[in-house]
Amino acid sequence: MKTCYTREQIETSVKSKGYKWFEDNNNKGYDVNIVGVRNSKTKGRVTNAFDDCITISYKIEGEWQFHCFQCTTDPGSSYMNNPIVESKGTAILKPNQYRGSHKLRLHAGKYLALGQKKDVTVYRDNDRDDKYDLDESKTDTGLFGINIHRATGRSGGKSTRVDKWSAGCQVIASNKDWYKFLDICQRARDIHGNSFSYTLLESNDLV
Repeated sequence: MKTCYTREQIETSVKSKGYKWFEDNNNKGYDVNIVGVRNSKTKGRVTNAFDDCITISYKIEGEWQFHCFQCTTDPGSSYMNNPIVESKGTAILKPNQYRGSHKLRLHAGKYLALGQKKDVTVYRDNDRDDKYDLDESKTDTGLFGINIHRATGRSGGKSTRVDKWSAGCQVIASNKDWYKFLDICQRARDIHGNSFSYTLLESNDLV
């Protein structure tokens, strides 16, 4: 897996899809672009690994800043085998740009994270095998708690298996990475308000 991309690659790919790229035109700083990249090389297999990444790009005093964090954008094997919503199946976020989709609030009532506040679209997989079913005829749009949060809460720790960390959420593996990401989001909220867009790409979209 390629765990890091350049900011230029992310920006070019986002713009090539016709999505919004936040340029910080008012020069306030921290006008963040949060972009996940799903690993296309797995070919839809349930790897139960943190083999994707979340990137965040923004300007400070006119200079671009960029960070890339190891994550999963897919649910772990635990919830693939045991969907929370049995009648519908496990949620797998569909690649797209979701404008104003998240806000800072408590995840599961426990710690600050980016919680879903507007509709997103997910694929529904209910056959409980080792492949993600990304079937366009089996999509669902609404509020499903597709949050962006951390895995392990252990200081300095890093999770290696997704397991129950994700039932469809976008989850950063490293505790240290998470708090770096969260600090940037809090600074962005303080300047631009508590609303964040999230864009999910596939690695095949990137050059």
